[in-house]
Amino acid sequence: MTATAMTRGLPIAGLEDAYDALAEAIDRAGEEQSELFLVKLALLNANALGDAGLFRQQIEAALRDL
Repeated sequence: MTATAMTRGLPIAGLEDAYDALAEAIDRAGEEQSELFLVKLALLNANALGDAGLFRQQIEAALRDL
């Protein structure tokens, strides 16, 4: 992640809110649709981010230490 992306990130409280909203949405999608929901969400966020390179960096960061 670039320094610019890190400086415009959410504070801890914002991340907690995002986590809670995501967990609730995954539950609402249900077990059979949760993977499709997450892919749709990722693509919507990639589009909103507007930077394919940064999105690839975020994918790599998310894959670390699974």
